[in-house]
Amino acid sequence: MTPPSTPLLRPERLAAVRRSGLLDTAPEEPFDRLTRLACELLDAPFGFVTVVDERRSFWKSCIGVTGDDRQNPVGESFCQYVIAGDDAVIVTDAREDPLTSDNPSIEKMGVIAWAGYPVRSPEGHVLGSFCVVDNEPRAWTEQEKRTLEVLAHAASGEVALRISAEEAAREAERARAHAEKYRHLALTLQQSLLPAELPAIDGLDVAAGHRLGGDDVLGDFYDAVPTPTGWAIFLGDVTGQGAHAARTGALARHTLRAGALRVSSPAIVLTELDAALHRWYDESGTPGFATVAYVALRPAATGFSVRICTAGHPAGLLRRADGTVHPAGRASSPIGILPKLSLKVDDFELSPGDTLVLHTNSVTAGRGSNFAEDDLAGLLSVLEAPTAHEVVDAVLARATANVEFSDDMAVIAIRVPG
Repeated sequence: MTPPSTPLLRPERLAAVRRSGLLDTAPEEPFDRLTRLACELLDAPFGFVTVVDERRSFWKSCIGVTGDDRQNPVGESFCQYVIAGDDAVIVTDAREDPLTSDNPSIEKMGVIAWAGYPVRSPEGHVLGSFCVVDNEPRAWTEQEKRTLEVLAHAASGEVALRISAEEAAREAERARAHAEKYRHLALTLQQSLLPAELPAIDGLDVAAGHRLGGDDVLGDFYDAVPTPTGWAIFLGDVTGQGAHAARTGALARHTLRAGALRVSSPAIVLTELDAALHRWYDESGTPGFATVAYVALRPAATGFSVRICTAGHPAGLLRRADGTVHPAGRASSPIGILPKLSLKVDDFELSPGDTLVLHTNSVTAGRGSNFAEDDLAGLLSVLEAPTAHEVVDAVLARATANVEFSDDMAVIAIRVPG
């Protein structure tokens, strides 16, 4: 029997498991979609999202397994090792690994190779794991591990969305007059689509900013992800509002992240997102689309080589070091709505002193906006040697000045210092 002092039986972890509301619930497409994607990208026969209490590992999602018994005893679960170590567990051959060699699932389920990352509650407790399984020995590549980590983070995000949506519904029923509390929950949902801050990138000054326009969550998302040849930075928006928009935005963001980790081509990554959104809109029965400005950056002799695609999204604005401002990116199809996607990709160099600005449509065309594209270009042209943060702050301050805006706004600035 597991001693009570182990991480598995810590009362705060078990309370988080119960609070998640996932135990003994039916399969749900948001989780199944992630495990299917993991099995496809890693060519693995089995994929799971698990939630583990004191006695069993419950399979919230299980791809490749037949039968109705969606659980196994915790002592036969490999997820126990993820909980014990509070970290990923990567096993090449479970029969040879001292950590797992006596696990009954090797014989009972044919588990040979296993790779899993923690699925966490919003507070950080390990609820279970996001894992893939192979029935043959397998050396997991670094790219496969990075992909699995991204998808595990997406599964944790789906848990947070589920909890937040349920809390929001209960709160609205208890006290609809408490609008500020609901706004806070909406902000929590929105922030699940946005990183707290973009990662530091050698040779670049990058900043992002967001303004929540109303009491409900909309579909803005952005991120920066390393690619095989450099970095991808993207900014997007999905139609709709509320939990469905948040889930669509989360799907878009994590699909783009997973694609960028594998390939550097904007067209390939956006085509994968188009297919994923078509499936999502068909399955959910709620039509919609997304717009994305996707930028791939590769270090060059001086500055960076840039490839940009604006799929249904406003063109970027390129401010050169001399203050001149030019559009960057030609109009392309929005994502997830047309039978055939048509994309246009432009190439240019980002040199020292140059800044590329991306923004959502609401910055210059939102309801109540008094700030057009020409105004934005004029603002950028007169800023003196601005940092990326100064550019973002100036754009959002001008776009929100003296107006009541109901649409979310997001801005990213990418600058080569010099």
